[in-house]
Amino acid sequence: MPFGNIGIGGLVLILIIALIIFGPSKLPELGRAFGRTLSEFKGATRGLVNGEDEDKRQEEKTPETAASNAK
Repeated sequence: MPFGNIGIGGLVLILIIALIIFGPSKLPELGRAFGRTLSEFKGATRGLVNGEDEDKRQEEKTPETAASNAK
């Protein structure tokens, strides 16, 4: 059963269960914490991807720099 096909009914059920477990006063705090965690994860993922791209660019530039210095 894939988790990508939750639907509106499933989201409502999850929200009701979270409301029962944590109470209405804690839900905004949990939402903010989840949002911060998600943004940090995205930032770290972008950093890893961009770091790999920069490494590839430096590897590509290294032979060119050596060739231009030899002249």
